[in-house]
Amino acid sequence: MKIIISGASGLIGKSLVTQLQQHGHDVVRLVRRAASTGEIMWDPKAGVLSASALEGAGAVIHLSGAGIGDKRWTSSYKREILESRTVTTNLLATTIGSMNQKPSVFLSGSAIGIYGPRGEEQLTEVSTHGTSFLADVCEQWEHEAKPASDAGVRTVLLRTGIVLTPQGGALKKQLPLFQLGLGGKFGNGKQWQSWISIDDEVGAIEHLLTANVSGAVNLTAPNPVTNAEFTSTLARVVKRPAFLPIPPFAPKAILGGELADALLFTGQRVIPAALNASGYQFVHPTLEVALRALLKK
Repeated sequence: MKIIISGASGLIGKSLVTQLQQHGHDVVRLVRRAASTGEIMWDPKAGVLSASALEGAGAVIHLSGAGIGDKRWTSSYKREILESRTVTTNLLATTIGSMNQKPSVFLSGSAIGIYGPRGEEQLTEVSTHGTSFLADVCEQWEHEAKPASDAGVRTVLLRTGIVLTPQGGALKKQLPLFQLGLGGKFGNGKQWQSWISIDDEVGAIEHLLTANVSGAVNLTAPNPVTNAEFTSTLARVVKRPAFLPIPPFAPKAILGGELADALLFTGQRVIPAALNASGYQFVHPTLEVALRALLKK
């Protein structure tokens, strides 16, 4: 299958491209510079994307967007977080909808942040949305995929959780401290973390290329954990103690209160109901299994 991918150079995109190519797919990357072999140039800010360049694609996977935790949440960076998702999604969805030969599926990025901080509540794809900044971003992000579904293209909204890989993201940042025995829970540790290993993230996306599924799909493992459980499990896997709780004031001073709360001190208890119903079999259904595989312990 010919598959067009945006965000191919990102944390998820790199692993996804490698796996898809290993499985015999023809992967074409969307890039924002002069295109070379296996690439298509686009300019989302200028609204430039050729529908003819996408012809022949069986699927389009959209993974691009400014990093949520890359910078402090100033008003300008908040705008960048939002527009890097909505503008790109709308351009892709509108272009797909205008094609003579449309792809069979559009897999468009989203995140479990759409549910907002929800305490102990178990959340599935039919749960209501939250009212936080990230919830609002995700809601607008998903809405911009509508032109593709309106045109009859099966559209899947990939509500991704915390992706675990030692190559980047949260795990890469935490690992050095835990290996030194300096890791600890954030605050009281009661906030839920809905995680997924990079192998299952990539595997689930590939599964959704052909699964009879549309609409929102939670890309999280079936066994979310509290931050305290995550901390103790990671410490056990790396064989180090983890008894130093991290008080809220330190991360909030570095990251800003709103960003620190969103990433570290609140969370969601998310269940992958749609993915389970579709028949996907998780490689790493529990956290300890995932961490031991990822860290080769």
